[in-house]
Parts: sequence; C-alpha cells; structure tokens
Amino acid sequence: MNSVIIGVVLMLGLSLARVNVIVAMTVSALVAGLTAGLPLSETLTAFNSGLSGGAEIALSYAMLGGFAVAISKSGLTRILANRLLQRVNNSDESHTHMLSMLIMTIILGCAIASQNLVPVHIAFIPILIPPLLSIFSKLAIDRRAIACILTFGLATSYMVLPYGFGGIYLFSILHKNLTENGLEVAQNLVPYAMVIPALGMLVGLVIAVFISYRKPRQYQENAAVNSSQHKPIENERKTVIIGTIAIVASLIAQNVSNSMILGGLVGVMVFSLFGLVKWEESSDVFTKGVAMMAMIGFIMISAQGFASVMKATGEVSSLVATCAQWVGANKPLAAAMILLVGLLITMGIGSSFSTVPIIATLFVPLCMEIGFSAMATIALVGTAGALGDAGSPASDSTLGPTSGLNADGQHDHIRDSVIPTFIHFNLPLLAFGWIAALTL
Repeated sequence: MNSVIIGVVLMLGLSLARVNVIVAMTVSALVAGLTAGLPLSETLTAFNSGLSGGAEIALSYAMLGGFAVAISKSGLTRILANRLLQRVNNSDESHTHMLSMLIMTIILGCAIASQNLVPVHIAFIPILIPPLLSIFSKLAIDRRAIACILTFGLATSYMVLPYGFGGIYLFSILHKNLTENGLEVAQNLVPYAMVIPALGMLVGLVIAVFISYRKPRQYQENAAVNSSQHKPIENERKTVIIGTIAIVASLIAQNVSNSMILGGLVGVMVFSLFGLVKWEESSDVFTKGVAMMAMIGFIMISAQGFASVMKATGEVSSLVATCAQWVGANKPLAAAMILLVGLLITMGIGSSFSTVPIIATLFVPLCMEIGFSAMATIALVGTAGALGDAGSPASDSTLGPTSGLNADGQHDHIRDSVIPTFIHFNLPLLAFGWIAALTL
C-alpha cells in the first residue's frame, strides 16, 4: 500500500473521529514516513523542515486577526448588524425569505471580493460573520448553507478570476509550473481552461443553497453575545469614516508591499491613531487576534510539515507512475485517475497553492504522453490542484468559515463545514474537471 494513501486516509479518518486536526496530521505524517521505510529521525526531520514554510502564513493570519478584532472593537460590524437586525425585526414573514437571500448574496459578494477585488483572504470572516449569527438564528438559516457560500467564494474565484489571489494561482503558480514542466501555452489561456471546472462549483452552490440546506434550521440564541454585538454606537458616522479609511489604508499597504502582515498592522494603527481603539488596548487587540486565528495558523504550519513528509517518502511519484501504467492510453480513465490522485494529495496538504508544484511535475509529462491538448492539461492540473481544497479539514477554505460560524459554539468544523463542502464542491468539480479534460 502506498504510504501517501495511508497517510492521507489516516489523517481524514482521525479528523472525522474528532481527533484534533493538528494531532491527526502529525500522527499521520509519522505513520506515512515509517510506512515508506524512513527512519523515525528522518521522518521527524522532514516534518520539522516543512514547519518553517507555514510560519509566514501563520503570522499573516495572526496579524489580520488583530485587524479583525480592531474592526470589531470600533463597532463597525455592529453598525451593519444593527441595521440588518432592524430590517429583520421590521419585516413580516412573507419577506423573510427575500431577506435571507439578500444576506446570502452580500456574504457571497464579500467572499469573492476577499480573493480578487480586496485580497484579504479569510480575515473578513471573523469580522463579518459573528455579529450576523443572531440574524441567521432569527431567520432560521442553515449555517451549512452559509459555509458553502463562503467556501464557494474563497475557492472558485481564485480558480477562474485572474486578479488578487486568482492571479497568483493562475499565473504565478499554475502557468509557471506548467511551462517549467514542458507545456507551451499562452498565459492568458489559463483562466479560460478553468471555466468548465468553475461551473461545477456553481452547480454545487446552487444545490447546497436551494436544495440541500433550503429548510429552516433552529439554533439557540446567545443573549450575552447578542447584547454586546447589537448595543448602540455613539457616533456611527465617525466610526464608518474611520473604519473605511483603515480598511483602504490596509489594502493599499498590503498591495504595495505584497505583505498581509504589514496590511494588518497598518489597519490596526489607523484605528489607534483616530481613537476608535485606545492605545492601552492595542496589546489586547493583538492578543485576541492571535487567539482567534491561532488554530488556523497552527493547522497551516502542520500542513506544511505533513506535505514535507509526503514529498520525503518519494512515493507520490510512484503513485502516479502506477496510475500511468494502469490507464495506458485510455484518456477518460487517465483523466479520472489524475483528478482522484489530485484530490487525495490536496485533501492531505489542505492547500491547492501548495499542491500544484507537486502534481504539475508528475502530471504534465503524463498528459503530454497520453495526448491531452494544452487546454485539457491546464484544466486537469488546475482542477486536480483545487480539488480537496474545499473539503479538507486542514484547508483555510473550510477553517475560515468555521472560525466565524462557530463563534457561539454551534457549528462543528467537520460535520457542518468539511462534509457539506466536500459533497457539494469536490464531487461536482471531479465531474466537470473530467468533462473539461475530454472536451477541450
């Protein structure tokens, strides 16, 4: 049995059994390394060497978490929540469905903008979602639908829109690795090759919102949380103006420096300079920000260690080589196997951005040998990289939504984020990626 398969399956099984994701990845990495014949010392060395790769990501998330806490302390999100709550209280039963759809549409727009237009990634979720939880409860909105909406915006937009994180994925990662492995293709064709797989994500979103999680679902309202979130703001106009300045300044700093760390720091400093966050509270802001994003950061660090062990086993290439021998020149079967292997690897690593360099090295020569067109090869490698991002316990596309939706302890990461997104996004993405490979 291939050690990569053993490691990934064990990690997923432990996670489903409610073992902490960090513990699950650490144990699974050790088991995979030992199964591959690596001594324990080499397995630990590979795991430790990979940890440093996630340090910058973790610090970035912690800094953005501090920025999120500063926005929350300023009262900016309470203003939004108060106004939405007024609309909910003033609306009759016949308008609740329309209001629910409006709120879902706003959340979807924010999720898409966080990847492309305003690239703050998942940092907007702990800012926006917790103040809206009581509104979700009053409208009896199934939070699994919200999780699917957030994950759709976080994942689909970078797959097809070449701006912000989408530009990084499509051009800096996908196109670069395709050309480095011998595929000659123009950069501007890459987004077009990903349109059909992205349609699969759209189909999954429609099914999730309008079929699977359409029915009302009851949640308990936390009175203490609600009272603190919806208390009046003394000077709403000042809060909105300064909040807007802080967000714009943060985005400018982030885009100019290409550093999420600096962007978060600038945002917090603007709030402090204008007095919405007191100087003596700045330490508390960063402490709470780190606490809010620490789990995500440590999981991302652990995922890098896990990925490092998978590479060190040397069995990723043997897994793909076995698939190549098995499928021969059968394109439909080859496309299915490439996508399934991509799903397996990305589910374990938890990051499509980290997966593409691995699978491109293995799959581009295979696709060229079998006779796939350049566009089909782009679709296969791009989809294989994105597969698993939505449904991995270690992915920020599922961890982000959970961090906001579980603010009151009523949203389980595995059962309410991971499983719903896996079913509604990974399965359609498999199907539409396969179609793209055979039609392009």
